[in-house]
Amino acid sequence: MSMDQLLRTISEFDGILDVAPGEGSEFPELTWGDHFFYYAPDGVMPQRRQPYATIVTKNYPGDDRSGLDEPGRWRLNIHVGTAKFRELTGENPREEAAPRNYAEADVVLPHPVYRTQGWVAIVNPGPGTAELAVRLLREAHEKAKARAGAAPGHDG
Repeated sequence: MSMDQLLRTISEFDGILDVAPGEGSEFPELTWGDHFFYYAPDGVMPQRRQPYATIVTKNYPGDDRSGLDEPGRWRLNIHVGTAKFRELTGENPREEAAPRNYAEADVVLPHPVYRTQGWVAIVNPGPGTAELAVRLLREAHEKAKARAGAAPGHDG
C-alpha cells in the first residue's frame, strides 16, 4: 500500500481532518510532509485533543529507530488503546519493551516512543498489514468521533 493509497482511503472517513503541514505553514519545519488525523467535521483542528493517527516521513528527535530518513520509508502510527495494543503486540504497553527491530516494514509494532499511551506503528504498510491498518484507522476514527460527542456511523 502506498502512502497515497492510504491517504485516499482516510480521506473518505466522515468528519476527517488531515492536518498536513508544509513549507510556509504555521507548523514547525520538522512536521512538514507529515499527516495528523483528527475527527473534526467543522474542519478546525481540535485544541484539546491529540490526533488519533499520524503518518511520519522522517526521524524525529528521540524517535529514530524506525529508519525513516532512508528513502521511501514512512510510518503509520495509530492510537489503539491498551486492550487492542495487547491483542496486536502480545505486550503490556506499560511494561518495558521487548527488544525488537522497529525498522521492520509491514509489521504491527509497538510505537517506539508512545507505546505506553497505547499507540502502535507500521512502517510502510504492505500486503501483510494494509487491510488491518485500514480497519484500525476506522476504529480509531470512530473512537475519536465518540470522544467528540458525535454519534457513531459508517465511514466512507
